[in-house]
Amino acid sequence: MSLKLTLKKNHSFLVAEIGWNFLGNISLAKKLILSAKKNGADAVKFQIWNPKNLKKGPWDNDGRRELYEKSYLDKKKYTELFNYSKKNKILCFASVWSISDMELLKSVSNQVVKIPSPEAYNTKLIKACLKNFKKVIISCGCLNMRELKNIVNLKNKNKIIALHCVSSYPLNPKECNFQKFYYLKEKFKDVGYSGHLEGINDAVFAMANNACVIEKHFTINKNLPGRDNKFSLTPDEFKSMKNIRDNFEDFSFKKGLNIQKSEIEIKKYYRGRWIKSF
Repeated sequence: MSLKLTLKKNHSFLVAEIGWNFLGNISLAKKLILSAKKNGADAVKFQIWNPKNLKKGPWDNDGRRELYEKSYLDKKKYTELFNYSKKNKILCFASVWSISDMELLKSVSNQVVKIPSPEAYNTKLIKACLKNFKKVIISCGCLNMRELKNIVNLKNKNKIIALHCVSSYPLNPKECNFQKFYYLKEKFKDVGYSGHLEGINDAVFAMANNACVIEKHFTINKNLPGRDNKFSLTPDEFKSMKNIRDNFEDFSFKKGLNIQKSEIEIKKYYRGRWIKSF
């Protein structure tokens, strides 16, 4: 039986973005999956790309190309991680950067796919994902208004979960720009948040604004190589985010406008207990 991305009212679905923080080490990837599950994640996410298709760029000067190559997930590796996640009862999916990446993911699972911000302009890829997957998550970073409206005008919008995202690593709090989040809420039924701010403050703000999905990068050691480990949430931070999410659910329970059961004794004994001096 496949695990599904199920959205609930007043409940933020929590995604631990492992990405390439496992550095190509499958044993480390499995530790990250288990830790994410233990500390409250509803899903884990990886990234599928083929390093042979990577153009020249700044990643050639800072060691990222080597890390991309090490972290490459072919079908055999991704299937192993997907099955391991399924065995441990946590949803697993991935970001894709091309049609061929999408086909690889689809061959393992057609439940959920993520379009990362740099490819959110690529309507050909988005349409292919909408055709082949049950849920399509789109991070809306790096988009100008014209590009954003292209997504807004797509058919099958009911399959889309639009994530507000600012593609900066790590993110400056002054650039969180939740104005775009509110715009997305007007245009899509399901809107969440993908955050690169260090810590959980941005996630808490998103929860308070009813984000249906919260995605944060996840690591078990911030000192591991690679840019993303540095601003990723630790297990303790992720667990704190999960606990706040659960508290938000408690706060939202509708109990009517009358006094609460827990107030009855206070009302009975404390009201009027002081002798009036006037």
